[in-house]
Amino acid sequence: MWVDIGIVALLLFGVYAFTQLVGWEKRTLTRRTSRTAEDMYGQYTDSLRKQRRHAREYSGERTGESAKDPSTRA
Repeated sequence: MWVDIGIVALLLFGVYAFTQLVGWEKRTLTRRTSRTAEDMYGQYTDSLRKQRRHAREYSGERTGESAKDPSTRA
């Protein structure tokens, strides 16, 4: 009898703790802030040289000998 009451109380406490944790995370993640994407972009951008190098490496254009040989194209 007491074991059953203890199990029910423990389950109710677990549900309560879970809802409190979820509510705290929701309040933390959705709070107002003065920072915008435009403000934060400058902190994460690379230099123009790095941006151009990355664009050149991953642009999808073929360079060198393989670009002249049509049999190597997929």
